[in-house]
Amino acid sequence: METIKITEINGIQLYNSFIAGAQRIFENQQLLNKINVFPVADADTGTNLASTMRSIVNAATPQPNLKLAAVALADAALTGARGNSGIIFAQFLYGFSNEIKNEETLSVSGFAEYMKNAVKYAYEAIANPVEGTMISVIKDWAEYIYLLKDSIEDFLKLLFDGLKIAMESLKATTAQMAVLTKANVVDAGAKGFVVFLEGMFDYFKNGQKQVIFDASKIEIAESVDAISHEEITYRFCTEAMIHGTDLKRENFAKLMVNYGDSMVIAGSPTKMRIHIHTDEPWKLFEDLSTLGTISYKKVDDMVMQNDIASNRKFNISLVTDSTCDLPTDLLEKYQIQVVPLTVHFGEEFYIDRITIQPEQFFKKLETSKVHPTSAQPTFPEFVNRYNYLSSHFESIIAIHISSGMSGTWQNSLNASRKAIQESGKKISVVDSKRLTSALGLTVLRAAEAIEAGHSHDEVVAQVDQWVEKSKILVTSKNMKFMVKSGRVSHSKGLMGKIFGIKPIVEVKNHGKTEVFGKPLSEKSSMKMVMKELARFIGNNEVWGYAITHAHNQSGADWYTNEMEQLTGHKPRFVNQASPVLVANVGPGVVAVSVLLK
Repeated sequence: METIKITEINGIQLYNSFIAGAQRIFENQQLLNKINVFPVADADTGTNLASTMRSIVNAATPQPNLKLAAVALADAALTGARGNSGIIFAQFLYGFSNEIKNEETLSVSGFAEYMKNAVKYAYEAIANPVEGTMISVIKDWAEYIYLLKDSIEDFLKLLFDGLKIAMESLKATTAQMAVLTKANVVDAGAKGFVVFLEGMFDYFKNGQKQVIFDASKIEIAESVDAISHEEITYRFCTEAMIHGTDLKRENFAKLMVNYGDSMVIAGSPTKMRIHIHTDEPWKLFEDLSTLGTISYKKVDDMVMQNDIASNRKFNISLVTDSTCDLPTDLLEKYQIQVVPLTVHFGEEFYIDRITIQPEQFFKKLETSKVHPTSAQPTFPEFVNRYNYLSSHFESIIAIHISSGMSGTWQNSLNASRKAIQESGKKISVVDSKRLTSALGLTVLRAAEAIEAGHSHDEVVAQVDQWVEKSKILVTSKNMKFMVKSGRVSHSKGLMGKIFGIKPIVEVKNHGKTEVFGKPLSEKSSMKMVMKELARFIGNNEVWGYAITHAHNQSGADWYTNEMEQLTGHKPRFVNQASPVLVANVGPGVVAVSVLLK
């Protein structure tokens, strides 16, 4: 029986063919991750393309109008685009939707012409297009089907012949770049595009059967070990979505050009998606905010990701949150994973220690008319992190800020239960009943125990003992921020202001703060802290102590000198406090924490 020719398609058919392509991406995530070696071997191309496709499935809706269907698909792709490949693909779709005229159906000739015209949009999105990648396969495919547009009237025939050329172009990528030749793989992004075309072709070949998804059950596979790990020139894979009016790509390119490499800029005059590898995401976001409203931010530490994939030190992964205030060198030494909280100034939000650093925070604090607030990491953020770590480690231990001060521990615990069901790995989530330097000491001691060969259960069992053996005291210059954040009542704050009280706060073993003392000067406050710490230590041996501060280096130095005389040891670490914490207690505070052996 002769196959019926498909000479024209409408918006519903276009939508369904794209959904069929998305299904193929979902099915091939792990393979695409596995062969991902360019531009950085961070093994996430499959994950990024699948996230982009999930946005299409979740956000776009089928409709007969061709132009509206194409615009909806492109907008959904741009909203959910992740990584180089996802953003390039989204920009290609934007070009296609922008080129389509207001017509009820699309002919083979029109489809081929619009796809060819869309290629230039994709090329314009990339700062330095590299042949032998996704973009070159898109170009080869689009140019070939354009050549066929006047000789073929059947969509199925067009897609079949085009798919063959795309496969040939994909195969050629191995020889076009040294990194692909060395790994003996094709480009992962290019492979993803070919996989998508296969899905489109199968949709028309198999009788245009609609693909039905349960959006809640679409799984995004986390990154797996990459084949090779080349030198990383810039540390952070950084992405953002910016909304505004009359957004111009050239303005973004001019602003971003000196920040790093792998720059991709995609979008429309009202919505722009950017991707770049940089060492200073916090400065980049500060500049980007001058061009529009940033509604989405993502920053991945590629150095840490590659270190875990190629140089994992332990079988147990240690997770904490950004309130631990551990310095970067210790986080890297023990491969400690930090899930950040966020700081909010009204509608503006910042990822703690990633898109805002302490010094930036203090400057903003002085000029902002809005009092900052903080928010814990979300359930999906923890699920994603646990799924990723489960693919690399035998088990996971998470130690978080006190549940009496934040919902971080609860979100982490809930996410761990889902991750346990999916991975079968052991995950323990521990309430430290502490914060800042005291939390940091607990995490650091757990890291050393893991390094010493202690088992998962042994480490978890010891954490509660360490909490009982620790003390944290926090000195503050005034009570203003504690009142604003709700930590202290307005009446007590007023009394403190009238009498000039410099409160000392202690985090008790139940995980909540209590006022330890109410001295009337900063000097007497600091002396009171040292007297209490000397009493607490007594004749016991100290495992370590740490000091964190908020824009008060002189206070931290004084405590360091006093603690060194008291204990005979150098501090385990001295660091600036997390902006999330300072939002609640204000600048000038110093936290001193001690952990006994």
